[in-house]
Amino acid sequence: MITIQYRLEQIEDAALQIIAFAGDEKIWVFQGQMGAGKTTLIKALSKKMEVLDQVSSPTFGIVNEYDRKSGLKIYHFDFYRLDQPAEALDIGIEEYFYSGNYCWIEWAEKIEAYLPDEFLLIKITINSNLDRTITLQHTQDVN
Repeated sequence: MITIQYRLEQIEDAALQIIAFAGDEKIWVFQGQMGAGKTTLIKALSKKMEVLDQVSSPTFGIVNEYDRKSGLKIYHFDFYRLDQPAEALDIGIEEYFYSGNYCWIEWAEKIEAYLPDEFLLIKITINSNLDRTITLQHTQDVN
């Protein structure tokens, strides 16, 4: 587990640290209260991972698909508006999760029962309007 503290103007540096810490992990779970900056961080990560598409919150569509310069894809989920966890199965989340592509998940606590056993947990804490702390942990490292 590591902790990263940053000011919003340093978010791209934080993104690089997250990418380095993630290693081969493809499932990334973003936790933080409303307004903590989950989507803002995802935009910075997308830039560093050479996403070609415009990145936005998939709140109403549940999932956005982004193409990368490498030809690989990233799937960005936002389960905030999900009423029942089983609704996630209707969009085929298991196929996404086991596709070998990156899956970035906001509000994963809404579908906790369907998450893979191993993922990268990215917890964002608001320190002030411009300062954040991120805690990174691979779930396989949890005791």
